Parts: sequence; structure tokens; C-alpha cells
Amino acid sequence: MLLNRKQSGKRWHLRPDGAPKVTGQLQYLTDMTLPDMIHGRVLRSEYPHARILSIDTSEAEALEGVYAVLTSKDVPGLNRFGIATPDQPVFCEDIVRYVGDAIAAVAADSPERAALALDAIRVVYEELTPLNSTDAALAPGAPELHEHGPGNVLHRTEIKRGDAEQAFATCDHIVTETYYTPRQMHAYMETEGGLFVPDEEGRLNVYAATQHGYKDRMQLARIIGCPEEDIRVVSSPIGGSFGGKDELNVQPYGALLALRCGRPVKMHNSRKESVRAGLKRHPMKIEMQTAMSREGIIQAHRVRITADTGAYATLGAPVLNFCTEHCLGPYAIPNVDVEGVSVYTNNGLSGEFRGFGGNQAIFAMEGQMDRLAAIMNMDPWEFRRRNMREKNDPGPLNQRILVTDGLSQVWEALDRSELWQKHQSPPADPALPPWIKRGVGAAIAMHGAGLGYGIPDPAGGRLSLNNEGKIEVAFSYEEFGQGLIATLEIMLCDLFQCSTSDLSIIIGDTDRVPHSGSSTASRSTTMAWMALQRLQTPFRSRVLAVASEMSGVPADELVTGPGGIWRKGQLPAETSEVETESGLLISYAELATQGEADEWIFDTKFDYPTTPDNVVGGHYLYTYAAVAAEVEVNTLTGETKLLDTRHVVAAGPVINPMGYIGQIEGGSVMALGFTLTEDAVMQDSRYVTTNLDTYLIPTIQDIHTNLEVEAIEDLPEGDAFGPRGIGEIGSVALAPAITAAIHQATGVWVNRLPVPREQLVRPLNVPLQEGVSPS
Repeated sequence: MLLNRKQSGKRWHLRPDGAPKVTGQLQYLTDMTLPDMIHGRVLRSEYPHARILSIDTSEAEALEGVYAVLTSKDVPGLNRFGIATPDQPVFCEDIVRYVGDAIAAVAADSPERAALALDAIRVVYEELTPLNSTDAALAPGAPELHEHGPGNVLHRTEIKRGDAEQAFATCDHIVTETYYTPRQMHAYMETEGGLFVPDEEGRLNVYAATQHGYKDRMQLARIIGCPEEDIRVVSSPIGGSFGGKDELNVQPYGALLALRCGRPVKMHNSRKESVRAGLKRHPMKIEMQTAMSREGIIQAHRVRITADTGAYATLGAPVLNFCTEHCLGPYAIPNVDVEGVSVYTNNGLSGEFRGFGGNQAIFAMEGQMDRLAAIMNMDPWEFRRRNMREKNDPGPLNQRILVTDGLSQVWEALDRSELWQKHQSPPADPALPPWIKRGVGAAIAMHGAGLGYGIPDPAGGRLSLNNEGKIEVAFSYEEFGQGLIATLEIMLCDLFQCSTSDLSIIIGDTDRVPHSGSSTASRSTTMAWMALQRLQTPFRSRVLAVASEMSGVPADELVTGPGGIWRKGQLPAETSEVETESGLLISYAELATQGEADEWIFDTKFDYPTTPDNVVGGHYLYTYAAVAAEVEVNTLTGETKLLDTRHVVAAGPVINPMGYIGQIEGGSVMALGFTLTEDAVMQDSRYVTTNLDTYLIPTIQDIHTNLEVEAIEDLPEGDAFGPRGIGEIGSVALAPAITAAIHQATGVWVNRLPVPREQLVRPLNVPLQEGVSPS
């Protein structure tokens, strides 16, 4: 199915939060205020690596309007946080490890007074030499940044099978390349912040953006030293996250200040503060060596991955796991030798980010495929087909995975696309000046969904008829721009033939929703769909049974519909409004008055599907995508423009067409920045890029309008997992497609992102002849 803005084969559902967002009427959590609130700020380290000799807060505490000044001695519980490895200090005690490390926090009656209080805190440091690269951190004799990370290693991975050494010795062709990827910012519009409100019962109410409210609650309870139930976390709506708000950011400081002062505390990072302290995509060096036979069949693949995780762990280990799994691509390779290492440095924090290590791995692996195809003088798409795994083959870690035809389907669909046909015979355009070169490239990807084997991944949900007569669904997922609320509305309307006015959707509030896992890893749509499949039958049976008792009509002659219960065959054609009462027997509001409230509540709990094998981090569910891209390169300036793209995605049924396209478009723009312009540059472990004025995010002028999305909705008969999430699959394969297109246009093999413009500029002393590409 080809999706576009005029596509009519599916219902185009308007986002319920769309109008409030574009008109500015929606209140985000950082917009919240209370009359008696005060303002919190955090003092962060001046140095990337230093010993703290003393902290004097007396001058700050004496300032008028300052209510609290906190340091490490004021943390009642665990002075550490970290979603997987709690190794980051809430407040540093004796050493700082990056320029975003927190030393103290203040609360004052205005943001200006809070800033003055920070300036009044006197910290004496002994500056230490920063470990500003992974090479420096791994060098013999380098100071160890963490006791639990011997040799500054956070995590190691490996995949070994076959005999790679022997295969390399006997193969006819070997391609060796090293790929480098940047430290990318999430660049969400809403920076980190929230409102922290202690109530009269002694509970703490946290209104702050996160992708996992229950995980935040658990971490905050450890820091505060209280039961988790004493904390309520409200975590939606969110002004963008992309993984960057999955980890705690301002929450420990807002919580501690609010409890100390007994008053609401508001915190909201400036953009500079967000850049300094926030997470980034892991910069990686990926060394690859790939060998093939003279027939063009890959025989061996050797990979060495080095990831800079920065000063603390956050999710650096799982990101490396994911990258390791995906650096083999969707290819059948008998002899594999892969090793990965995630390294502590004094650089900025790297952590969870849309694609989760897949972007880096797929850029490198697909680059190898294009180079190998060139050696064979073979069409690069056909070369991929020759080496692709079959649908019944095990996954990259030799684990059992769910069987689908998605990989071959996306390959075939892109192969017959008009855009890819341009690659076979690029049309000449005499109107273009000779220094403008065009090319078309393509890439393919399989991308794991869910957290992977060995990682707790609970799911579930609640469906009920509430006392207002609304069909209510409750999940612990978050709405951070991906269109989750609209997707849930569509699912419920399809299940019960009801209207949106019959629905109440509750998300992102630990007091009101069951624990259904995080809004990460492209899992929310699948898990919500699976939960509703489990809940619909008991809920419908209860509703129809009570309606039958009330009306005297047999339950098998009744159906749910807009407004309530209808006789079969009498549902209105449109469910948006009920204009006739001829078939409506009983309203949902009338039903809700029958029996006790808890008789209308239905819960389900289950685990996200994982592989049954003992393969930590291996995935069971995958989505598949193929991407073609056309670029234009100006060989006088090195500027590359993306002219056209085609995405083919196999992710099961399309529930929300508008949301589907929006996710692919959004992921593509993020991938465009990753490929051509974005890099949070550091020098001596300090950010050179300190704000968005020098960080080149693609603007509307950089975003082409010709983007086509083809959705392959087929699933094998009996597939129990339904629609797959597509929040990441649109972002992972565009980079190698663009660099392949650059190669066709210029003859230059790109191995570093963002693409260095100077690499594409022709030497001034070499005349450019039409039809000759610079190398």
C-alpha cells in the first residue's frame, strides 16, 4: 500500500492533540505553574575532570529569597541514579567526571535569584587531565573513572561463529573500512524540566517528562529513601524525547528541593543547560573487514566496535548490545568475528537515542555491501539479494526469531520502484551546470523491536467502563509526539465500532495506569494492540450480558456501537455521530450504573516477546525497511541535497496512516541531520557546540517534499503480534542510502558522518569535465 497525504484507502484520523499543539493551547508539563511555587537550578562542574577540594554554600544560603541549597550530604537515600547501572551521582562528592556533573542545587523565589545563588556557591577544584577519547581512556595507565569499570570499560560484547580467520585466508576479495559516526543531539523542542509538588499527605507529585514513569518512580524512591507508592509521576504530554528523556535529568533535584522546602518547585533547563547535561547519540568507530568468494557470496565478517559512552553508563551497555546484533545486517554470513566495547571517557553523556545503536551499525554494514558490490562490478541491490538471509534462518545472534516475509518483500518493492530505476540508468540533465552531480543509492535494514532477551520487559493494560459511561483504556505509555493517543483511539473504535466521544484514554500517570512497560524500543503500538486483543472479549461479554438483562434482547443479537449497545444490523454507517435512536438500546452511561465499579474493570499482564534462547539482547520481533535516496552534490562547495526518497516498510497492519507517515517523515529528517550536518563537537571534553545556533539541524529548506512511503501490511497467518512500531525504522537506513547516492554522483566513498564537505570538493587545479566524477 502506497501511503501519501491524499491516500483514501484508510481512515485518516485527526490527532486529538493536534489542534491544541499547533495553536499553542496545550499545556506541557514544563508549562505548569502554581501560585506558591519556587524555582530550582543546578550548579554544574566547570571542569570535565577534577577533584572537589571543598564546597562552601554559606554565602548562597544567606541570600534573600533563597529557600534551600543542597549538596551530596542532603541526599537521604542513594546518591546515585542510572536506568540500568546507577553510577551517576545525584551530587558529586569528591570528583567530577564531565562538565554536566551536578555539584549543588538551589531553590529561590525567582529564576534570577536562583542564578545568583549558584554564583555564590564557592567550589575549589583540583583540575585533572580529561580522558577526551576512547583511545586515551583505554591506554595503559589511564586513570580509572569508575571502580566498577576496570580499564574504563563499561561493557564488552562479542559474536563468534565459524572460523573467520580461515575464511579470510581463502577468500578472493576482502573489503576493509573504518566508519565514524557523530555525537548527535536529540534536539527536542521542549527541554528537560517539570513541576515538583509535595502534598499535604506527604506524597510527592512529579510532573516531568519521561518515557518510563514507573522506572522514574523507582529511581526517585531510592534517592529519597521512601516507598515508591509515596511518589506519583505524571509524564505526558511531552514536547519530544527520541530517547533523550528516558533517563532521569532534573527529577532528582526538583524532588529533593520540593521535599526540603515543602513547596512546589519548578525546574526547566535552558537550551545551553540541556546541551551541557543531556544525553547524546553514542559516537562510534566501527572497523569492518568483509570477505567474499569470487561468486560474490560473503564468507566472513570481522567487526570491532568502539563506543564513547561518556562519563556514566545510563544505557550504554544495551546500546552496544543492539549495535553488535545489527552490525551483521540482514545477511547470511557463516563466519563471524565481532567484538564491541563501550568506554567511559570524560566527554558528554551518551545514551538512549532513536535507533539505539542500529543507525551506526547499519550505516557501516550497508557501506560494506556497496563496496563489495563495486568490486564485483555488480548491481548493489542484486548483490544484497544474493547474500540476504532466508526467512527461516536464525537471527543475527543465531537466535530464533519470528518468521515473516518482510525482508524479501521490502527488497522486491524497492527494486521495482521508479526511484531505484534511476540508479540503473541515471537520466542526464543538460540544464545542470557541470559541477552539479546527481546519484541514487539504496539500503536495507532489519531492526529489532522491544528491549531484547534477558531484559525485563513487562506489558499489559486496563480496559473499563468508567462511571461517566466512557470506554476507558489505561496504559503507562507516554505521548511525546508519536501520535499514540490517535492510534489508541483508532484501535478502540475499530474494536467496538464506537465513536471517539465514547472514549477516555489515560496514559502516563503512575497513580492511574497499570505498569505496561516503557515507551521505548518501538514497542508501544504492538503491546497496546496485544493488550486490547486480550481485553476485548471479557469486556464485550460483560457489556453485552448486562445490556441483555436490561433490554430483554439476547446478547447474541447485540453489538457495541456509537453511544452504547445496538441491535445487530442497525449500526449507523458513520460512528462519529449518532443521529437516530432507532437501534440504540442502552447507552454506555446507563450501563455504567449497573453493578459495582470494579465489575467493569478488566486488566491484563504479559511479557513482551523475547527469544527463548540464552542470547542476551537478542530480539524476537523485527521490522524491515528498504530506502532509496536521490541526492544532488555541488562539487564546488561540497553541499549535498536530498532530492527524493522512497521508504518501503514491512511492519504489519497500518493502524494510523497519518501517524505512520509522520513517524517515517520525522525519522527521515533526524537521519538526514545525522548524515549531513549534525555533530555535537567536543574539544578537550568540552562542548564546542553549546547551543542550537551552531548546531546544524535540518530546517524546512533542507527537507525535500517528495517522500514516498510504501507500507507492506502482510503478516503470516496466525501472527499474534499485530502491528509493529515504526518509530525507529524510518531513521536507520537513510544514511547509507545517501552515502551510496553520493558515491554514484561523485565517485567518493564516504566513511564518516556527518559527510565532510571538503571530501566532496574537487581539487581546484583539476578541471572538471562533464561526465567525469571527482574521486
